[in-house]
Amino acid sequence: MTKIKTPESLSEAIVYFADKDTALQFLQFLRWPSGVVCAHCDAPHPMFLKTRRIWKCRVCRKQFSVMMGTIFEDSPLGLDKWLPAIWLLANAKNGISSYEVARALGVTQKTGWFMLSRIRLAMQAKSFEKLSGEVEADESYIGGKRANMHKSKIKRSNVRSGNQHMQAVMGMLERKRGDKHSTVRLAHIPNTRMPEMGVQIRKHVEKGSALFTDAHPTYRELKRQKFGDEYEHAAIDHAIRYVDGKVHTNGLENFWSLLKRSIKGTYVSVDPFHLFRYLDEQSFRFNTRKEKDGFRFASLVMAVAGNRLTYKELISADMAPATT
Repeated sequence: MTKIKTPESLSEAIVYFADKDTALQFLQFLRWPSGVVCAHCDAPHPMFLKTRRIWKCRVCRKQFSVMMGTIFEDSPLGLDKWLPAIWLLANAKNGISSYEVARALGVTQKTGWFMLSRIRLAMQAKSFEKLSGEVEADESYIGGKRANMHKSKIKRSNVRSGNQHMQAVMGMLERKRGDKHSTVRLAHIPNTRMPEMGVQIRKHVEKGSALFTDAHPTYRELKRQKFGDEYEHAAIDHAIRYVDGKVHTNGLENFWSLLKRSIKGTYVSVDPFHLFRYLDEQSFRFNTRKEKDGFRFASLVMAVAGNRLTYKELISADMAPATT
């Protein structure tokens, strides 16, 4: 098998992957483009058991399927449901709710939510390449406004004025350069003080880059934290103006509107310890927005291997990282 057809629309994907053999060949090609190897010992040329659609290794004698070692592992659902679900999440600009997935695929809402969470795991950015050139940095808050909360919830949650009850998210955006469009990195952080934000900047932004921020008090500490020797920092005070030549954060402001539209309009409510998953989802779609739907879908399917998420891990707040 030297090439494989990739569907170009949702309707085409549903029909295409309804055939179990076609779905198997599609995932097989994307996972092992140079030929199938054992999922246990990496030995080449395993025996294919056609009646069960699995392989048996000639070396270790163990059996494995194409779903082993992926986000699909141990799932009773077939690829005829998994692959359309990936298409739905990868190509829905504002995301897709678990209720909609449940209706579309004929599964329960709980199953739909578990499926989407596993797919978001494959959406996590695994690139070690840092942002460079002209980079915007900004912070935002995710959560309900106190004015919109019921009195009983305000009392129960001890919600105070301001945004102390909201979740802080830091974003860094590399601006467009030549043929390369802008890309974003996100982090769910416990607060917007310098130690937390400084770690994220050093982690994701190459030294020597031009760093543009707003006039948040935290960024004033950049020079005192020796960031002045590492980055060319310039800030814009939004109380005076929003743009001063190249000094602005409009790229990230645009991204924040996309992120909040998906959370408020599609998901409505997101638990804090699951927030990083939704950040991965939105940043994946943003960073691949110039690609065609079929290519974006295929690139996500290629990332399913090496990722595993059990339901116990998903519902355990202790298993979820505070930052990403």
